[in-house]
Amino acid sequence: MMFRRGLTIVVMSIVAVATARAQPGARPELTSLGFLIGDWTAVDTPPGESGEFTFSLGVQDRIMTRTNFANYAARDGRPASRHDDFMIIYGEGSELKADYFDSEQHVIRYVVQPRSDHEVVFASEAKPSEPRYRLSYTARSDGTLAGQFEVAPPGQPDGFKLYLSWMARKRR
Repeated sequence: MMFRRGLTIVVMSIVAVATARAQPGARPELTSLGFLIGDWTAVDTPPGESGEFTFSLGVQDRIMTRTNFANYAARDGRPASRHDDFMIIYGEGSELKADYFDSEQHVIRYVVQPRSDHEVVFASEAKPSEPRYRLSYTARSDGTLAGQFEVAPPGQPDGFKLYLSWMARKRR
């Protein structure tokens, strides 16, 4: 009995030390991304297209996730399609990071750069032989959320060109 009690105290001490090292100050907060939280529906989409996404907190508010889908109508000889993706946003060291996964087998790792309490930019690392990606969200005064996804070609890490943009409104 004495051994178990002593072991419990040692384990509790290790947990207390690990928890103290992980307290705020060492890890970034997700509070600056609060404007993203909610269920969103794409608005002003082309005919036959639709989409929805949700940002939510998890793991005792230590991570944020985004689930997304977009339906695309058949057009220009292409069949109708659906795109699904998932992104997890988390603190690592003193940075916010995000990992993105989609139904087309893309994986993108981002550094998250909050610009204000209503704007954020997700930027992938520049690698000489790979494209670079930038995803941005801006909350507008009319209650909509503007998003855009840009791609820079390999060898031109700052040569971003718009690939996709959208507007969304919170579902009530």
